[in-house]
Amino acid sequence: MKYVFLFALVLTLQITVAQDYKFGKISKEELEEKQHQLEPNANAAILYSSQKISFNFEQDKGFVQYNEIHQRIKIYNKEGYEYATKKVRLYDESSDTKDALTGFKAYTYNLVEGDIDDTKLSKDGIFEEKTSSYWRQTKFTMPNIKDGSIIEFRYTIVSPRLAIEDIPFQELIPINKIDFRVETPEYFRYSTLLNSKASYYPKLNESQYYKNVSFSYRKLPEPGMRGTSKSELVSFKRDVQFNVVESNSVNIPSLVDEIYVDNLSNYQARLIMELSSIQYPDTPYENLSTTWEVVTKTIYESSYFGDQLNKTGYFGDDLSTATAGATNPEEQIYNVFNFVKTKVKWNGIHSYYTDLGVRQAYKQGVGNVADINLILIAMLRDAGLDANPVLVSTKDNGIPVFPTRNGFNYVICAVNSGQSIILLDASKSFTSLNVLPVKVLNWRGRLVRNDGSSDWIDLSVQKASKEVISLNIKLNTDLSATGKIRNQYTDYKALEYRNSFESFSQDDLIKDIESKNGNLLVSNIEVSDMKTPVKPVQVSYEYELDDALEEIGENYYFSPLLFLKLKESPFKLQTRNYPIDLNFPTSRKYMVNILLPEGFEVESLPANEKLQYNNTEGEFTYLIKENGAMLQLVITLDLNNTLILPPNYEQFKQFFELLVNKQAEKIILRKV
Repeated sequence: MKYVFLFALVLTLQITVAQDYKFGKISKEELEEKQHQLEPNANAAILYSSQKISFNFEQDKGFVQYNEIHQRIKIYNKEGYEYATKKVRLYDESSDTKDALTGFKAYTYNLVEGDIDDTKLSKDGIFEEKTSSYWRQTKFTMPNIKDGSIIEFRYTIVSPRLAIEDIPFQELIPINKIDFRVETPEYFRYSTLLNSKASYYPKLNESQYYKNVSFSYRKLPEPGMRGTSKSELVSFKRDVQFNVVESNSVNIPSLVDEIYVDNLSNYQARLIMELSSIQYPDTPYENLSTTWEVVTKTIYESSYFGDQLNKTGYFGDDLSTATAGATNPEEQIYNVFNFVKTKVKWNGIHSYYTDLGVRQAYKQGVGNVADINLILIAMLRDAGLDANPVLVSTKDNGIPVFPTRNGFNYVICAVNSGQSIILLDASKSFTSLNVLPVKVLNWRGRLVRNDGSSDWIDLSVQKASKEVISLNIKLNTDLSATGKIRNQYTDYKALEYRNSFESFSQDDLIKDIESKNGNLLVSNIEVSDMKTPVKPVQVSYEYELDDALEEIGENYYFSPLLFLKLKESPFKLQTRNYPIDLNFPTSRKYMVNILLPEGFEVESLPANEKLQYNNTEGEFTYLIKENGAMLQLVITLDLNNTLILPPNYEQFKQFFELLVNKQAEKIILRKV
C-alpha cells in the first residue's frame, strides 16, 4: 500500500510540473479528472495559484503596490460549487487612499462532446459592496458551473498603501501548485513571519536584485525668484535594490475543518509581512515598529473616535428621560443601554471608527458599531458613570500577531457600576449586561480611558450560562408517554435561543421540536420574555409520544430523557488539530419526574454515576431514585473550561462518549 501511495505521489509531482499554467491553457486531462489524486474526497481543488506583489514608482504617487493574482480551480461535484464564488477585499478609506481592481478576466471551462467550451464572466455577475468604514469587496460568481468544471480568473489590485496583506498558502481544498513572489524596494523593511499555529509550513527563498528606477518630482520655485511661478519637473535614475521573498510549492494539503473552532484562518498556513521601517535616500530613518499603547493612542486621537466621545449636546433631554426612576448605577446603565438599542439601529458594518458620526447617527437612527457604542459611552459618561470604549478584534478578524490598527475592527463599551465592570454592545437586539455577541468573545480587548491611556481586559466569560429542563412524563399502558416540558435559558444560552428562533411562529416552533422524533406530537407551546434580554427565556409545551416504551419479552424499556437525550457525541474525530472553542461556560440540568403506568413496576434502574473531565473542568452527574409509582431523575452537565487544547482532546472525547452512553441507558419495567 505504501508503494502505491508513493507511486501516486511521484506521478502527481510529474503531472504538476508538466502542466501549462498560462492563463486560458486548459487541458482536456484537467477537465476529465473525476477526483483529486491525493485527496479523493475533495469537492474542489486549486490546480494553480499565482501571486506576485511588486512596487513601481509613479510620479506624484510615489511607490505603488501591484498585487497580481491568478487562480485555476477544479470543481468536482455540487458540494464544490461554492468555490465558484469569490470575494476580493479592497481598501477604501478615501478617494486618495483606495485600492483599484484592474485587468480582471474570468472564464468557466467545460468539456462538451469532447471539445473545450469556455464561458466568460459578464459584468452582471460582478458585485461591489461596502463591508466596513475602510473596506469594500468585489464579489463574483462564475457562470455555467457543472460537475467537472474548471474556473480561472486573474486580476491586479493596485494600491497606494505600503502594507502587504497576509498571503495564504493553504485553503479548505487541496492546492496542486503555488507560485508566490514579493519584491520590495530597499527603502521599505518588512518583518516576515509564517503563522506558527499552522501545521503546514511552505519553504521560503530570499534573494536580492538591482533595478534601475526612474524617479521624478516637481520642484517648487525658490522664494523670491522672479518670473514664472510654475513648478519644475525633476527626473533622475538610480539603481535600487529589491528584496525578494518567494515560494514555489506543490501538493499543499487542505486545511481540515473541525467543529467548535473559533476561526479556522487562525490555523491557516500563511505569510505575514509587517512594514517595520522606512528610509529613503538622504532622509531620516523612520521606525514603524510600534506597541499596542501607541496604536490605541493613535485610534483615540482620531476625529472619528475620541472627538466623538466629547460630543454630548445632541441627545438633549433624552438622557434624563432614559434614566428617570433608576435608583442605582446598574439600573441607570440598563436603562441607557436599552434606550440606545432602541434609538439607533445597526447598519451591518463593523468598525471602531464612526461612519456618520454620533450626531448624525443619533438623528437618523442608524449607524455602524462605533456610531452606536460611542453614543452609549457618551450618554453613560454624561450620566456620571465611568464608561470607556474597548477595542476588539472579532473572531473572524483573528488574533493579531503585530500591533496594528487592523488588529482591531470593533468597539464595545465597558462601564464600572461600582461593584464590577459591565461589558455592553448596543448594536444587537438581544445582547444584555455582560452578554455580548459571541463573535466579540475573542481573547481580550483594549480598554481606552478618556486620557488616551489603555490596558488589556479579558473578554472571556466567567459565569456559566444555564439551561434548565423540567420534564414530566406519564407512561401509559398503551406504551405511549404524555406530559409537559419547561425549558429555561439564561445569558448566552438565552442569546442563542433568541437569535435562532426570533422569527419563528408558534407553528414553526412546534414543527422544529417534532422534527426531532417522528412519533412526537407537540401542543400548547408558550414562550415568554423572548424580547426581554435581561430575563431568561421560558419555553413550555405539552407532548404526546407514541411507542415511548419498547416491549421485549416480558420487559419494557424506555429512555428517561425521551427525545431530549444526546443521540451521539459531536466529537468523533480520532485526533484533533485545533483547540475546541466552546465560547462560554455552560450548565445544563434535567429534572425528570416519571409516573409509571398502573400495573407496572421497576425491574432495574441505571446506576447513579459521576463523570469528570480534568478534575472540575467538566462534570456530569446522573442521580435516579424510586419513590413508589414515581421515578425522579436529575442529570447535570457542567462545562467550565471553554478552551480544550489538542493534547487534552482524547480525554475530553472519552468524557463526552461516556456521558452520551449514560444518557442512552434505559429503565426496565415489568408488569406486576
